[in-house]
Amino acid sequence: MAIDPARLRDWPIPEIEQTYTERDTMLYALGLGLGADPLDAKQLRYVYEQDLQVLPSMSVVLGYPGFWLGNEATGADWRKVLHGEQGFEIFKPLPPKGTVVGRSRVTGLFDKGAGKGAVLLSERDVVDKASGELLCRLTSTTMLRGDGGFGGPSGPLPAPHPLPERAPDLQSRIATAPSAALIYRLSGDYNPLHADPEVARKAGFDKPILHGLCTFGVVCRALVELCCDGDAKRLVKMQVRFSSPVYPGETIVTEVWKEGDCTLSFRAKVAEREVVVINNGAATVTPG
Repeated sequence: MAIDPARLRDWPIPEIEQTYTERDTMLYALGLGLGADPLDAKQLRYVYEQDLQVLPSMSVVLGYPGFWLGNEATGADWRKVLHGEQGFEIFKPLPPKGTVVGRSRVTGLFDKGAGKGAVLLSERDVVDKASGELLCRLTSTTMLRGDGGFGGPSGPLPAPHPLPERAPDLQSRIATAPSAALIYRLSGDYNPLHADPEVARKAGFDKPILHGLCTFGVVCRALVELCCDGDAKRLVKMQVRFSSPVYPGETIVTEVWKEGDCTLSFRAKVAEREVVVINNGAATVTPG
């Protein structure tokens, strides 16, 4: 079934109400490797209920509507769907527990041509149910690699954020655990690609890969540690382009360029293979 662009642009993505607890917040942080050193006070603040902090990247697991493109009625070839970009903007610090409502929508659909695929843009607002306040807005770019040639516009698409042509100012190395994907999936993404070796082999990988949004969270953690003095509330905006998967157990190296007091550029690679896994990163921090 070919996609119907008008239908896909207006697809009624289900609104999701989600209640989460401090346990969920701590489990998310454990999935990013926080708490690996239980005597490190800077890590403990994310995995211990006393004065619990919330990484802003946890926004990606709140109000998540699930893999709605897997519904055959969308017309999309779900087997060839690829997460291309992800971003968040925080309007109010995420509470360590609460009830939120996620409201998602398609914001753009572009045709790259037959055999070249299509690009779908979407947004999700996460709202505090009790107050009605907008906590954050998530943006996502999805590559529909099997769905080009429907006759739609080819652009304009947002240009990737350029990185400086000089050595980075700061660098972080965070080792992921071999079990990282098995822990992270408990925050809501149960795709067997990240757990089942046979499924991973059929998809062309040597073994299960780490969730892209887990890599995203690890890099968010690195930015907070490097540029926010460990204060997660100071990182209010982050945007990345995914370029290659990470295998659990690999070391993620985050390179950061400071561009003024509030703007960061960054990328991340795996040390063991020297492969860039997150590129064209941009972030905004508030003054300390």
